[in-house]
Amino acid sequence: MDPKQQSILIVDDESQVRGVIGAIVNMEGYLYSMAEDAETALEILAVQEVDLLISDINMKGMTGMELLRLVLNRYPDIAVIMVTGIDDRETAIETLHMGAYGYVTKPFQANELIINIANALRRRQLEIENRRHRENLESLVEERTRELHKSRDESIHILSKAAEFRDNETAKHTIRMGHYTERLAFLSGLPEALCQNLKHAAPLHDVGKIGISDSILLKPGKLTVEEFEAMKAHCEIGYRILAESTSDVLSLGAEIALTHHEKFAGNGYPRGLAGENIPISGRIAAICDVFDALTSERVYKKAIPPEEALIIMNEGRGTHFDPRLYDLFVDHFPTFVQIRTKFAD
Repeated sequence: MDPKQQSILIVDDESQVRGVIGAIVNMEGYLYSMAEDAETALEILAVQEVDLLISDINMKGMTGMELLRLVLNRYPDIAVIMVTGIDDRETAIETLHMGAYGYVTKPFQANELIINIANALRRRQLEIENRRHRENLESLVEERTRELHKSRDESIHILSKAAEFRDNETAKHTIRMGHYTERLAFLSGLPEALCQNLKHAAPLHDVGKIGISDSILLKPGKLTVEEFEAMKAHCEIGYRILAESTSDVLSLGAEIALTHHEKFAGNGYPRGLAGENIPISGRIAAICDVFDALTSERVYKKAIPPEEALIIMNEGRGTHFDPRLYDLFVDHFPTFVQIRTKFAD
C-alpha cells in the first residue's frame, strides 16, 4: 500500500513528543493525527480509520497498556507500536505478548522509529492478506463440501428411485423412511451427525430389490416359499451394491440394507442376527420400515390406519423389534404419524 494512504494515530501526553513523532511520520509521507490521552484516541478511532497506533505507555488517566488491550479487542486489524521513557524488558515483553508489533524506548533515533513503523505496517498488511486468504480457502472448502453433499444426495436419490421403480413404490416411501429413522435415532440419543447420516442412508434400505425379478416384486398375491427365499436376497444384494463405498452415508446405507429385516429375537434374515448384534441402524430401520409398509398400499395389500398398524406392531416388541427403541417409537407415536401425513403418497 502507498504510505500516503496509510494513517497513523500518535498518542502521547507530552506535546513535544507528539510533535517529534508527527514530524517523522510526516517526513515519510504518512497521514497522521494526534491525541493527548487514551480517551481522546478512542474517540478518534471510533470515527476514523487508522492503520497504525503509536502510543506512550505512561500517560495520565488510562495507561498505554490499557489502551493497547482495548484497541486490539475492538480493532484487531490495527498495528500498534508502544513508546516509553523507561527501558523495562519485562514491560516490553508483556506488550509484545499482548499483541503490540513494536516497542521503542525514548529517546529514540528517527531511523529507529521509521524502521519500526515500516515493519509494523508491513506485518499488518501480511496478516490481513493471510487472513483473507484463509477466509477464501474456507469459503472454497465450504462450497466444495456443499457440492459434494449435493452430489452424494443426488446419487442416493437416483439409487433409491431405481429400487422404487422396480418395487412399484413411490418416492414418498423413501422420504418417509429418512425422516422416520432420523427422528427415532434422535430420540434414542444418537449424535446429531449420525442422525443426519441415517436420514440420508435409510432411503437405500431396499436398493437390493434392483436384483430381484419382476415376477416376484410385482406379484399381487402371497409369495411361495421359493419366491420368498429369492426375495430375501435383496438384503445381501443391497449390501454388496453399497458396501465398497468410502462414503460414510453409503456405508451406513449398506449396513441398513443388510440388517433392516433382522429381528431382535434372532429369527430374521439374512444372517439371523439377534439383540444388539444387529446394528442400531438396522434396529431403527426395522421399526420404521414395518410401520410404513403397514400404512402404505401395495399391489398385494391395502393400507391400514396408523393406530391399527401400532396394534399389530405391539406383538413384535422384544421379538421383532428392539424393546427400548420400540417404546420410544410408541411414546412419540404422534410424531411418526405426522411424518406419515406430511409425506403422504
